[in-house]
Amino acid sequence: MKRLALVTGSAGDIGRAIARRLKADHDLVVMTDRDLAAATEAAAEFGAGFVAMQHDVTDPVSCAGVAEATARIGQVATLVNNAGGVQAASLQSTSVADWQADRALNLDAAFFVFQALADQLKATQGSVVNIASVNGMAVFGHPAYAAAKAGMIHLTRMIAVEYGRYGIRANAVAPGTVRTRAWEARAANNPKVFEEAAAHYPLGRITLPEDVAEAVAFLASPLAAAITGICLPVDCGLTAGDLAQARTFTQSPDY
Repeated sequence: MKRLALVTGSAGDIGRAIARRLKADHDLVVMTDRDLAAATEAAAEFGAGFVAMQHDVTDPVSCAGVAEATARIGQVATLVNNAGGVQAASLQSTSVADWQADRALNLDAAFFVFQALADQLKATQGSVVNIASVNGMAVFGHPAYAAAKAGMIHLTRMIAVEYGRYGIRANAVAPGTVRTRAWEARAANNPKVFEEAAAHYPLGRITLPEDVAEAVAFLASPLAAAITGICLPVDCGLTAGDLAQARTFTQSPDY
């Protein structure tokens, strides 16, 4: 039976990087996305060992269909709930529709996908890695998205505790700013947005999709066999402390 990795939202930059990295440790990587054409293009670019499937992670029926399709070709040993997105930037600009959309995509979906694949993960004593965000750990704007990501982090702990008896491990990765196509509009409005963001990070740079992919691969691997229920920031030090803020508060050139 083939050992599969399934990555949701895999047509995006982070999803593509994760899928590419996980192929080294799995027989087949299933790249799911609502945009089947984009997922198919990515899978074809990567070559043998990748298969694309259409998947609306907010629809339990679609999730069940993907589970049935994977069961015909193998068993999912690694599930990466990567699909996500953001609507309003502030509470004052958040509509009820924005709130519901962010919750559905960034929290409900992770539950729906896990529920659909839980039996396969039991059979493989598999690993779940949820792609959360530093927004779920502190306030950096986008409140509906942030609240959903905080919920995802706690969902990760609940899976870890309840399903640990089946050998399933569940962990989350919380990226900071990652330069992806999702930032194109903001970068168009402010060409210095990444430079300005990097000033807050102790490492002086923002996160790359490959940084996230390496963290996912580690948590899914036997190297992390005793690690479950954690949220690993992959944020170039942002949640450790704000470099620009420390410089302002201390007025010290050491920062």
